[in-house]
Amino acid sequence: MPKLALYNMEGSKVGDIEVSDAIFAHEINKVALHQVVVNYLANQRQGTQSTKTRSEVRGGGIKPWRQKGTGRARQGSIRAPQWIKGGIALGPKPRDYSYSVNKKLKKVAMVSALSAKCAENEIIVVDNIALEEIKTKKIAEMLKNLKVESKALIVTNEKNDNVVKSAKNIKGVTTTFMGSLNVYDILNHDVMVVAKDAISKIEEVYA
Repeated sequence: MPKLALYNMEGSKVGDIEVSDAIFAHEINKVALHQVVVNYLANQRQGTQSTKTRSEVRGGGIKPWRQKGTGRARQGSIRAPQWIKGGIALGPKPRDYSYSVNKKLKKVAMVSALSAKCAENEIIVVDNIALEEIKTKKIAEMLKNLKVESKALIVTNEKNDNVVKSAKNIKGVTTTFMGSLNVYDILNHDVMVVAKDAISKIEEVYA
């Protein structure tokens, strides 16, 4: 079983913890990772972009000139797509980009993402990530003590408002909790700083 070093918020090593082979040393499935990340990004799209067609643009109700005899091309409306201020032909309309992937694929992708991070030594386990008050300095000091200088994902077992608000203004730092952990966030950050109880919950859920 893989072993991960266990630290406290002061950056001192306080021991090691063994983690599950099935979750942190699994074969990495790049196809599953790609499909789940694409699905996540598609589901984030609002799909609210919209353009007006010739029937929706104001004006153009009268034929600009008679059909024949002028020497010019025949026109029925000054709001046709070829006119300035005319409608848009084949433009985007509001739509839903979201779609679903099956649970097995999501599980394979999550296990693959965690295994990839573990293989690259990009998971730092902290015995307890907790703050009694909202204090950005405390989170910044913790990251400094742990020698985290790149994009970091802080993962707690349950949502902790003090931790979330304290890390909110630190550039490159994102907070999440076990119930909201996703493959995209894992891959999009260089380091995962995970609470010890969150590791236990991950093993319980994805075992």
